[in-house]
Amino acid sequence: MELATGAVYKAEALIRWQHPVRGLVSPAQFIPVAEETGMIVAIGDWIFREAARQVKRWRAMHHPAFQVSVNKSPAQFLSDDADHPEWFEYLQALGLPGESMVVEITEGLLLDGDAVIKGKLLALRGTGMQVSIDDFGTGYSSLSYLKKFDIDYLKIDQSFVRNLAPNSSDMALCEAIIVMAHKLGMKVIAEGVETEAQRDLLAAAGCDYGQGYLFAKPVEAEAFEQWLLGRAGGATAS
Repeated sequence: MELATGAVYKAEALIRWQHPVRGLVSPAQFIPVAEETGMIVAIGDWIFREAARQVKRWRAMHHPAFQVSVNKSPAQFLSDDADHPEWFEYLQALGLPGESMVVEITEGLLLDGDAVIKGKLLALRGTGMQVSIDDFGTGYSSLSYLKKFDIDYLKIDQSFVRNLAPNSSDMALCEAIIVMAHKLGMKVIAEGVETEAQRDLLAAAGCDYGQGYLFAKPVEAEAFEQWLLGRAGGATAS
């Protein structure tokens, strides 16, 4: 949610596994196995294509600049099978610009310094797709990579948002991240926003977007679409 206006035109794609016997399986359980076996590449490709298909629909029905972000693990970046140009070609086939999608990566990926990763990240940016640093502030203490790469968004980790209070150390850290990001031309998304007080403090500090249970819990695409329509109807009625 855009904190200054309350508008919603961004979403993050999450994956869950509905197992026929075990029921709903958390990604914390199956993603590490997928990374170890190499299946993460095929899974990640499917996620990207599904998200792209959905963002096309939401751009048409809700907002012309709607964006969906997808997480990409270091294992995907290091794989020879991961192909950003293929993703961009799929977007072109759907009639979508690169900026309709955001790829979320971790700080650790950038700190790795691997030339292959650097090349793939630059190739990704070359397609017009945007890049977001997930869980910012929880990695190793190095900011030098922010000036080396063209990053679009920093996501403040929920551990800083959870205990947010006026004049607290968490508030000072959030304010510092926001100011630094804006000076470097990046926008800021706060994760784990669960209370109105947290939202108001972040908005007052100039944070651009908020994400968390205060606004909505993770839901399937169809339910999210109905939620968007409900918000639009409420705005019209008011």
